[in-house]
Amino acid sequence: MNKILPLAAMEKILKKGSADIRVSEPAKEVLREYLEEKGIELAKVAAEFSVHAGRKTIKAEDVRLAAKKH
Repeated sequence: MNKILPLAAMEKILKKGSADIRVSEPAKEVLREYLEEKGIELAKVAAEFSVHAGRKTIKAEDVRLAAKKH
């Protein structure tokens, strides 16, 4: 799978837990894998809502509905 999210962003997210903690590369990679997998699942459901509504454009409301469904 092509990587979509940058590792630097994963480090920023992980450091939200504690600013003075170090983050290993494998930890960043695991978070990236998880978020990308969940994001793709969410995108598929949002696309289904969009198609069901007769649109070819995914709107914010489709993503919100998809997030509530998960």
